Amino acid sequence: MEPQSKPGPSLLNQSIVILDFGAQYTQLIARRIREQNVFSVVLPCTAKLDEVKRYAPVGIVLSGAPWSVYDKDAPPADPRVFELGLPVLGICYGLQFMVHTLGGKVRPADKREYGHAEIDIIAESVLFKGLARRQHVWMSHGDEALELPPGFELTAKTANAVAGIQNVARKWYAVQFHPEVHHTRQGTEILKNFIFNICGAKPTWTPQHFIDSTIEQVKKEVGSGRAICALSGGVDSSVAAALVDRAMRNGNGKSRLTCIFVNNGVLRKNEFEKVQKTLRDKLGLHLDAVDATDRFLGKLKSVTDPEKKRKIIGNEFIKVFEREARRIEKHEGKVKWLVQGTLYPDVIESRSVRGPSQVIKSHHNVGGLPEKMKLKLIEPLKDLFKDEVRKIGRDLGLPEEILQRQPFPGPGLAVRVLGEITPQRLTLLRECDEIVVAEVKNAGLYTQIWQSFAVLLPVMSVGVMGDMRTYAYTCAIRAVSSEDGMTADWVPLPYEVLKRISNRIVNEVKGVNRVVYDVTSKPPGTIEWE
Repeated sequence: MEPQSKPGPSLLNQSIVILDFGAQYTQLIARRIREQNVFSVVLPCTAKLDEVKRYAPVGIVLSGAPWSVYDKDAPPADPRVFELGLPVLGICYGLQFMVHTLGGKVRPADKREYGHAEIDIIAESVLFKGLARRQHVWMSHGDEALELPPGFELTAKTANAVAGIQNVARKWYAVQFHPEVHHTRQGTEILKNFIFNICGAKPTWTPQHFIDSTIEQVKKEVGSGRAICALSGGVDSSVAAALVDRAMRNGNGKSRLTCIFVNNGVLRKNEFEKVQKTLRDKLGLHLDAVDATDRFLGKLKSVTDPEKKRKIIGNEFIKVFEREARRIEKHEGKVKWLVQGTLYPDVIESRSVRGPSQVIKSHHNVGGLPEKMKLKLIEPLKDLFKDEVRKIGRDLGLPEEILQRQPFPGPGLAVRVLGEITPQRLTLLRECDEIVVAEVKNAGLYTQIWQSFAVLLPVMSVGVMGDMRTYAYTCAIRAVSSEDGMTADWVPLPYEVLKRISNRIVNEVKGVNRVVYDVTSKPPGTIEWE
């Protein structure tokens, strides 16, 4: 597989690089920086200095971690990062790594600090410019800095431990708390001080800048070549298609991009027909619709393992695309590229970008791809979060009906029919899911919720309808709120909405006699059940 070079950062003249030691909040740091229109990228703490330099950093952030710096298995980072001459901000574990690496001492704290805390700012610091002397922050640490390295001074403290340090001459700063979380009330101001007053970054990373730089990069990369796009009709693939389509139109307005929409047999009710109409009529894309239902369901027959389902669907997608590419080549010329709507969270969860953190699950856009693939990849959105993709889509002129669609997993209903996938069970789930979405929309909640959907469980139970005994399936309802899919909270849907959903499902979907509601957040669960 030959992925395209990343389009965004390669044309940037500045960024903030975050070295990730495996913290649960690392992605929040990236988001908070990007909210200031400054590009940020998360790299594993083990990243080589050459990779760090590739992003033209004006500053470095060292993330938190669930480790202790003195553990023999603590994740390593190149200490030469402090020799780059760049401002550095250490956060939580990042402070301890800075102290430990530069000649100070870190030890287990006599009193651990978790949750809400108050700190006192005791020294002048650009990092705390404009802030009150007492601050409410969010702590999460069991170690403390016992001795500071040469050249450092204490800038903030709690009743128990060091809360902030600095080496002004070297532009090295660190805090023991987490400024990226909302619980730290003025955390955004602290990050802004680092980004603008210390690093000197400029707020130039805007949706239009991303669009222009990506189009330029795709033109340079692809030249006069042809591409096909893996299109699902969701936000991600639609924005990716519209973006690349602009880059691949000839002088006469004809595009060298052919979008392929595959019916993999696990789409929602009437989705194959609806998506075709929307993408052709609203976006004007050159669309090739392929009904491969029998092919996919044949491969998925008797498969119950979630990872196998994902891998099968990923592999079959590529085979279908390559087959379609050959067909297109006969009429329009050689196809070398495949466009995908892969997002940053997909990459993180599939490839474990976050240093020592574990792979949660593979995504069909990344982990499901064969190791050897004839088509080269164009993934123009792989550095973006979902809300950023929607902003890009609006600047591209995509209709809100596309941009406001809730995320839908690449493996589709295959990971919402738990256990074996059969035509009968898919039909049941489609009917249940349509009811859930309809009632959430009727309640005016659809655009306020990250995802709301039905899951068909491999659980049958006894029920009674009228005077008849039933023995039928159980349907679970899932609704979550999230910023980017990395973490999520379950949504307390109003009782009346749940009542209408439950009543409609058991009365209208023959084969389901019980409805339950999932009240699990992520973590510890995932958004999808498989």
